Amino acid sequence: MLTLLVKNASLLVTMDDHQREIRASGLYIRDGFIEQVGATSELPQTADEILDLSGHIVLPGLVNTHHHFYQTLTRAVPAAQDANLFNWLKTLYPIWARLTPEDIFVSAQTALAELALSGCTTASDHLYLFPNGSKLDDEIAAAKEIGLRIQASRGSMSLGESKGGLPPDSVVDSEENILKDSQRLIQQYHDPKPGAMAQIVLAPCSPFSVTGELMKQSAALAREYGVHLHTHLAETEDEQAFCLQKFGHRPVPYMQSVDWVGEDIWFAHAVYVNNDEIKTFAKHGCGVAHCPTSNMRLASGIAPIREYRAAGVKVGLGVDGSASNDGSHMLAEARQAMLLSRLREGITGFSLSNDPTRKLMTAREALYLATRGGAAVLGRTDIGSLEPGKCADFFAVNLNRLDYAGALHDPLAAVIFCQPVKVDYTIVGGKFVVKDGNLVNLEIGKLVEKHNQAAKRLLEG
Repeated sequence: MLTLLVKNASLLVTMDDHQREIRASGLYIRDGFIEQVGATSELPQTADEILDLSGHIVLPGLVNTHHHFYQTLTRAVPAAQDANLFNWLKTLYPIWARLTPEDIFVSAQTALAELALSGCTTASDHLYLFPNGSKLDDEIAAAKEIGLRIQASRGSMSLGESKGGLPPDSVVDSEENILKDSQRLIQQYHDPKPGAMAQIVLAPCSPFSVTGELMKQSAALAREYGVHLHTHLAETEDEQAFCLQKFGHRPVPYMQSVDWVGEDIWFAHAVYVNNDEIKTFAKHGCGVAHCPTSNMRLASGIAPIREYRAAGVKVGLGVDGSASNDGSHMLAEARQAMLLSRLREGITGFSLSNDPTRKLMTAREALYLATRGGAAVLGRTDIGSLEPGKCADFFAVNLNRLDYAGALHDPLAAVIFCQPVKVDYTIVGGKFVVKDGNLVNLEIGKLVEKHNQAAKRLLEG
């Protein structure tokens, strides 16, 4: 059995039920799981490997609940820079139709590398188009090489333009093929055990790109195998209008009509919801992937995160597709979530002086969303905090850097409030993914060169 001793951290933030912040502390890890947490003086002093993190803050690995890895290939595309969601999609669909299996692999490695360097240890990705022989297997292989945990969502689009949907027919698939491949992936890759490195999620893309029948059949298949379900929902007012016209329902009631409410479901965005719909999420245990940067980038709106949390809705964070965020930095997303929540309070007329019972989102709350919140949304009880029995997933940042000068009276707040940085260490299941600020299993220079070549080919057609 392999052991790892992490010692002398300036501050260790557990994010467990006691929300401990322990000085001069560390972890004792055995075979990828945490065995002890506490002051360095209280831990065993010998191990197969010892990591001295003097001067560092140690935090639970961040959990990304929504992403589209392949979109790293189409960042800042000129024609899509200033478009809203529907026009943005219509611009990019023809480009994405040229993707190859190698493109899926290299883009997944790029996104996962960015995530790892920002403290992320578990990433949920939503791949919903499979042109030219592409498969979800391609990104699962990329995640295995880098060493991050992946919730690989088998997305799908079956409702093309000819049938009243938004995507062109060239990027949709038959529902028979979608369900057959979904079953194959679950049987081949899904690992339900604690510490799983790969789990499969079934994820029809959105109300405007799949039929109600596919939603129902995907839900039935997922529940047969005990896997989770995911989709985009209520992201824009355009989507709301589409659902009313096409289905006669607002997005959330439409989900209810196709058996898409329950503890095994989480929705990306969920910006345009009313109070009754928030209660529906809370009653049935649905989760929400909050994607603040993407919602700002596409001018979609601001999700009602305070109302969700007050109602008891599970909320995690997602960096979303790298063509609607143009980055994959989880610490930056936590900061953005905090700041956007405060902006929304200002827009809605909130004032500390006239309502002392309401408070602005704090740095610690933002970190909670990025860790425990994300784990709850994904239905994983083995990640999200640093406590005995949980996976040894964490990251560390050296506090002795220019970015934090003048902020070390509260190191945890500094990590969220100050300019987001690359981390010094990311460890997943007790194994180094980032060490001394560098990726362990990948050469960045070669990856960037290969990635840029693929992006150029896609845009030039």
